[in-house]
Amino acid sequence: MANYTNTAMMDSIELYTGLSPPAFFTIAALMVAVYKIVCSMFVDPEPEPEPQQLTKNPPVNTPPKISEPVQLGNNVTEQQLRAYDGSDPNKPLLMAIKAQIYDVSASRMFYGPGGPYAKFAGRDASRALALLSFDPKDLTGNLEGLSESELEVLQDWEYKFMEKYVKVGQLVSEQAITRAIDGEEEVKESETNGKE
Repeated sequence: MANYTNTAMMDSIELYTGLSPPAFFTIAALMVAVYKIVCSMFVDPEPEPEPQQLTKNPPVNTPPKISEPVQLGNNVTEQQLRAYDGSDPNKPLLMAIKAQIYDVSASRMFYGPGGPYAKFAGRDASRALALLSFDPKDLTGNLEGLSESELEVLQDWEYKFMEKYVKVGQLVSEQAITRAIDGEEEVKESETNGKE
């Protein structure tokens, strides 16, 4: 009886598909394999459980987690911003767009060392983002000569950063700081001259 059922099933496969049973099962197996491969490309694999640590101390290589964004203020120079390029794992990872500094530490895989946008960290990358460029000469906040469409691209980037990251400071030019210091010194001198 079982042999009759198998023969009837094989005959029905050939009748309905037009394929021999071995060809049908080979194609079916290939379809299942392709399905699994395609699904694995779009779905994150389940994380493997972490092995139990024998000691209570964390591994030495693990960078410390920075829970709260560090507020730098409104007088950060480009030179000061460069210290936050990801080379020091104890510092947050910062990047500026249109002189607004954002903490991008949450996206270290993109902006940290070895990431696809690592060149942008510790800099005002406005021009590079507007031009969609990785050229080192475009890693600047200079927006001169950009077209309307390029400025719109930059504006889209800025909106994305405003939604995703915390603003932690604002860039100011070295000249503005020098002028501000010189102006304060002049005010202090005139105050002391008036009191004497």
